[in-house]
Amino acid sequence: MKAKVVALDGKAMSEVELPLQFSEPYRPDLIRRAYHAHRTQFYQPKGAYPLAGLQTTAAYYGRRHAWRQMINTGQSHLPREKIPGGRSGHVRIVPHSNKGRRAHPPKPWKILRERINRKEKYKAIRSALNASLEKPLVERRHRFVGALPIVITAQFEEVKRVQDARKVLDALGLDADLQKAHEGRKMRSGRARLRKGGYYEPKSVLIVYAQDKGIQKAVRNLPGVDAVDVKNLNAELLAPGGDAGRLIVWTQDALDEMSQEKLFE
Repeated sequence: MKAKVVALDGKAMSEVELPLQFSEPYRPDLIRRAYHAHRTQFYQPKGAYPLAGLQTTAAYYGRRHAWRQMINTGQSHLPREKIPGGRSGHVRIVPHSNKGRRAHPPKPWKILRERINRKEKYKAIRSALNASLEKPLVERRHRFVGALPIVITAQFEEVKRVQDARKVLDALGLDADLQKAHEGRKMRSGRARLRKGGYYEPKSVLIVYAQDKGIQKAVRNLPGVDAVDVKNLNAELLAPGGDAGRLIVWTQDALDEMSQEKLFE
């Protein structure tokens, strides 16, 4: 399958043959599994303090006539604080007591990261690449004009200014999608406003390059736009939320490197 290579002004220049990685059958179940496996790599183990709720003088005396026994006192037989004079205080230690330990605290040794085979992960990436060529799948989440895939000349990697990058994307017919991401940027609700600047925004264009000659800084402040080296592609970038159909802009050198290096095969 061949794709047209366009210049920075959006005019067609030549054609390029797509690598074999784009011929993998579409597998939404495999893509979602690879996405979740990738997201779990960012989880951090957490656990409670082992002595939480146990650092107290409370103790339970089960013998019937022991010192501080609670027989015939109308009190529940639970561990209580030791008070001078042989008296007993508040109930402690047990989970249902005030300042007691937690019944089932989080364990730091819990396995949080999901493992996935490398062949399975690469197969999911190739499947997501194939899904990026299906116009009905891409149109479900993006607004654009033209055919897929979108391949641009390698000069796009040398763009260093935001306004220049925006002009190129507008010339490719992606201005509607950029405006959609800009209007969709909203403030998070509740305590979530403390996370990631307090805002969330929908995903827009993914730019895949071979060498970063300034393009990364040129597009990083555009709402929803991501830029990544072709060697670092993953399921999260190709299928945000586990749903395939990301609108991708490829540079010609990125496709050549994928074909020559046989990436994700």
